[in-house]
Amino acid sequence: MRTYGQYCPIARTSELLAERWTVIILRNILVGCETFNEIAEGAPGLSRGLLSKRLRELERAGIIETHPKPDGHGSTYEPTQAGQELSELMLVLEHWGRKWAELKPEHAHPGVVLWVWANFFLDRDRLPRRRTVVRFEYPTLLGSARRSWLLIERGDAEYCLKHPGGQEELIVVVNDPLAFARWHIGQLQWRDALRSGAIEVQGSPALARALPRWNRHGWAADDPRAAYDGSAQHRPAPTLAVTPT
Repeated sequence: MRTYGQYCPIARTSELLAERWTVIILRNILVGCETFNEIAEGAPGLSRGLLSKRLRELERAGIIETHPKPDGHGSTYEPTQAGQELSELMLVLEHWGRKWAELKPEHAHPGVVLWVWANFFLDRDRLPRRRTVVRFEYPTLLGSARRSWLLIERGDAEYCLKHPGGQEELIVVVNDPLAFARWHIGQLQWRDALRSGAIEVQGSPALARALPRWNRHGWAADDPRAAYDGSAQHRPAPTLAVTPT
């Protein structure tokens, strides 16, 4: 690892965290991703080789620890106390980014928006009680990245890169990924995205009306439900809630 050759704590911390992808990997672990594939899903564009390297570096630095899975296939990753204390840094970065970092089209990968929404910001009390499959189409992307699915089952939801089977009751076409990201973080109303053609919805009218209400991040800032509530999460994320990068 390269060093800045400075005793300054900022310089020493930067040696550990300022490598490309390191903060994104750590963010994913801090919000509850435990397996290699879960971490990778939240970092499209990151090669598996580089992910492996960064995980080893974080482990050597004492920021995460690795445990074998109970079945002996693969490992799980979790933050150490040193890693958990970086949640405060992540919140500072999030708050600063909301205020000062411009959200550009190149930031708004719609698959990442859906992944974050599905894993951390779905209002599960509002989900259908029966098995439901929603397909998301991304016309601006190529190949297999053009679609993903949201599988709702037994009051929970799963982000899927392959068709999970069963009838697709709703199709959401994201023509403008930036609008989709802005809606997710509460900067754009769903009805305005539909009116402009940024998003199109096909299928069950009842599901089409219900879907935008599943997004806890999309609630108005003065709505008390918009406050982060770790008890409502699918994965344990007691101190950190992040938006897509």
